[in-house]
Amino acid sequence: MEFHFHLLLPIVTLLSVALVASQAAADDVSPDAYWKSVLPNAPMPKAVKDSLRNELIDDKSTSVDVGKGGVDVNSGKGKPSSGTNVKVGGKGVGVDNGKPGTKVGVDGKDGVTVTGGPKGKPVYVGVGPYPYYNGPFIYNYAATETQIHDDPNVALFFLEKDLKRGAKMNLHFTKTTNAETTFLPRQEADKIPFSSEKMPEILDHFSVTPNSKEAEVMKKTIKECEEPGIKGEEKYCATSLESMVDFTTSKLGKNVQPISTEVEKKPNKLEEYRVSGVKKMGGEKSVVCHKQNYAYAVFYCHKTTTTKAYEVSLVGIDGTKAKAVAVCHTDTSAWNPKHLAFQVLKVKPGTVPICHYLPEDHVVWVQN
Repeated sequence: MEFHFHLLLPIVTLLSVALVASQAAADDVSPDAYWKSVLPNAPMPKAVKDSLRNELIDDKSTSVDVGKGGVDVNSGKGKPSSGTNVKVGGKGVGVDNGKPGTKVGVDGKDGVTVTGGPKGKPVYVGVGPYPYYNGPFIYNYAATETQIHDDPNVALFFLEKDLKRGAKMNLHFTKTTNAETTFLPRQEADKIPFSSEKMPEILDHFSVTPNSKEAEVMKKTIKECEEPGIKGEEKYCATSLESMVDFTTSKLGKNVQPISTEVEKKPNKLEEYRVSGVKKMGGEKSVVCHKQNYAYAVFYCHKTTTTKAYEVSLVGIDGTKAKAVAVCHTDTSAWNPKHLAFQVLKVKPGTVPICHYLPEDHVVWVQN
């Protein structure tokens, strides 16, 4: 029987149109709606919610948030280019009047940045000070002597044998990045270069002074994203919530559970906590996403098959409760020998499983 391929052309054309229309529809939905469509049974963890702008989660009410070191007033009514946002932090003040076309850059010794985007786009506000590195949760990261003494994340590292009910640990939970940064919708993020070769264009887009601390941190973030992963690591820097969801589900499937650390209140110092419960999460295959220092929310995600995740219930000496995420790495042989964990715990690469608690602005994904 003779088969005529030209008879398939109308069908192929219709399918192509349908696929294009489907992709266009997907690009038009908000990050919040995209999450719900891809992961309808996975509650959004706090670390992700905190990285969404109010207008990206269908919030049309006026909200006032008062927290340690800051006040946030948002009357934007859910629209990207309307309303007023006032953010007052311990190191600076940011004001967003939502007017298109505003383009203001302010760099100060305290690391204050106020940036107005191109015409018709929302204004992004970042408040420093900006650290000079994004580690220590990158395997190639090498700590300096200063960071060993001054980095609050030092306390987050421990040995797996110490992860047990009744154990006591001195911890200091912090957000490791500029907490003000939020996700851009994918269709907007994809239009902005994210490459070392495009740094002048990127800095100009966000009105960042080329030789400023902010520029240095942005360059370092991109450089770390471009470096190859270590053996057995699949890494990816997600510049939008949608791309983070896509990367994770491509590695673990859609039957996943994302979780982040949550603390009732955060003392600005080391606090003694007692482990009141330990719950194993998924198998040894997981994706961990660490929020980076950048002009908008960027997450450094990596998948390994030698990682175990735990949900740890903690009670502080003052009664403060925390639901912390602990990640244990069973094979550290390919890590940088000068990594902060080895220097703090006094062990060598590949000898014992090393664990660390995740800061509040990081996310671990495990298979159900």
